[in-house]
Amino acid sequence: MMTKTTQFLPAIEIETAPNPIYAIIWLHGLGADGNDFVPIVNELGLSAEQSTRFIFPHAPERPISINDGYIMRAWYDIFSSDFNDHHDESGIRSSQVAITALIEREMQRGISAKNIFLAGFSQGGALALHVGLHHPLRLGGIVALSCYLPSVETFATEVTVMNATVPIFMAHGSFDTVIPIANAVASREKLFAADYQVEWHEYPMAHSVCAQEIADISNWLQRTMNNSVKI
Repeated sequence: MMTKTTQFLPAIEIETAPNPIYAIIWLHGLGADGNDFVPIVNELGLSAEQSTRFIFPHAPERPISINDGYIMRAWYDIFSSDFNDHHDESGIRSSQVAITALIEREMQRGISAKNIFLAGFSQGGALALHVGLHHPLRLGGIVALSCYLPSVETFATEVTVMNATVPIFMAHGSFDTVIPIANAVASREKLFAADYQVEWHEYPMAHSVCAQEIADISNWLQRTMNNSVKI
């Protein structure tokens, strides 16, 4: 079943079965929209017992500095290709509020916070990490693809204790020239140093998603979903 929401951020919703007990909020990359990852619902092959509502929100349109101010869908502005440079804190915070509202709506619909997952690719993955680690309730997990940890300078002081044990799946392409893998590795090490549970995967690909990665995400999701009922 597919519907388009009119409240909160505009989004595409897909339920794999009636009365979902899990929710996955999947955030697209810079310049894309919620349609970008819709095909992954079938590709993940979740079981009938893991009835899931997928939410694919569309980011707001905004001018992007690195693209000469060209207006496109984005979760926050990008000032330069140096991901160690300062970030658009205002844009990140604004999108954090919008995604947090989607999490709260899923809870109002009856899905437990521990069964709500955040996933994202590139800029969407960076935001998934940021929102998930700052959320006041323990979420089900975070899937961070081809991305980095934003606001790393305030990371240690702002993350919440409740999500100190949230499972994290990180994956990156070794040939990525958009977000070099060194940035992802640095973020992974920052998370490891803070004792987060990070499952790391690396693939011989560019800034993209591959079949083996989808299989690994499926395996991780099913294991993590099964564990969530024990929490």
